[in-house]
Amino acid sequence: MTRPRLPSRTGAKPTFLRVALLAAGLTAATACALFLLPGKKSLSAGTFEPPTVSVALPMQRTVIEWDDYVGRFEASRRVEVLPRVSGQIVGVHFKDGEIVQQGQLLFSIDPRPYQAAYAEAQAGLASATSELTLARADLARAHRLAGDSAISKSDIDQLQARVRTGTANVAGAQARVALKSLELEFTQVRSPITGRVSDRRVDPGNLVMSGEAGSGTRLTTINALDPIYFTFDASEALYLKAMRAQEPSAAQTQVEIRLQDEPDYAWRGRLDFTDNGIDPRSGTIRMRAVIENPRLFLTPGLFGNMRLASGSGTPALLIPDSAVQMDQTRKTVLTVSAEGTVLVRAIELGPLIDGLRIVRGGLAADDRVIVAGQQHAIPGAKVQTKSEPAASQSGMGNSTPLISGSKPASAS
Repeated sequence: MTRPRLPSRTGAKPTFLRVALLAAGLTAATACALFLLPGKKSLSAGTFEPPTVSVALPMQRTVIEWDDYVGRFEASRRVEVLPRVSGQIVGVHFKDGEIVQQGQLLFSIDPRPYQAAYAEAQAGLASATSELTLARADLARAHRLAGDSAISKSDIDQLQARVRTGTANVAGAQARVALKSLELEFTQVRSPITGRVSDRRVDPGNLVMSGEAGSGTRLTTINALDPIYFTFDASEALYLKAMRAQEPSAAQTQVEIRLQDEPDYAWRGRLDFTDNGIDPRSGTIRMRAVIENPRLFLTPGLFGNMRLASGSGTPALLIPDSAVQMDQTRKTVLTVSAEGTVLVRAIELGPLIDGLRIVRGGLAADDRVIVAGQQHAIPGAKVQTKSEPAASQSGMGNSTPLISGSKPASAS
């Protein structure tokens, strides 16, 4: 029977040595780490510096505050052209959509029936005039005979009555002639205003009827475009704000308007009408501005964005809008005191102007506001500061008065 072989002692010795050397190395490394770690902490604590933030003083500028509205252009005058006499259209003397002048001939109505009526009225006037002449001659002869007592008093009274009747008949005949002359004149339909005419609603050959608006035949419409109106509805709050800010001796309030495809407010005018009451259903009041339109570019029905100055320019403090922080109940900014301590200030904000926010309260002109690096600033902690002008945050470094606006009020 064969005996099992025992492991050789010479083969186990190298393995044991390797394990021992590894353990010794780990022990030495741990000792070095424990020795060096306190030294690193001491070094770090000795070289700590406060974080650096960028600060800027609030910009002091004159601000013109505007309220924004949305409204619609309307014609300053609008006329529906109706015939004043009935008849057949025999001519149209304009092109659809062109500019017509006041007094320009637009339509012609067949004048022959009215020429005949005018001639008849003139004949009636001649007859009445002849009868009056005869009555006056008879009365003159009667007065001569009355001196010789050859005619009675009653005959003279009758002759005087004939003269008065003849005078009245002449006046009536003259009125009929004037009326028939007007009717003949009305066969030429002329433009009552200067403006842009619409298309013709009736072609030559058609009969048209005179009458009041709604019952007569509408021939066309004309809109006066220079000047042109811009109407809008203002809320009660904005109305009160504008009225309180307006000085009693100030001139008419100026407005600026831009169209939907325009980046700037290129159209300027003045406020000329405010309605006499606020609509209780919507809480708004209707207002109107007058805009000069010499090139007749603006047309009724266009929408526009308008801004209305709510007063003259006032001094204000402005800071970059990125410096404003918000919590659940208030808006704040971080400032740095003279000792380099971070402070929290609650502020009251106004409108935004090209990246700069108006500060209405809670901030002084000499407060250093943190405009960059807020993530490193902890209230009550020390910081290092780097000055930066507030204007550089929005590229506004000139002295031109700034213009602010509120949210637009929609038109009805």
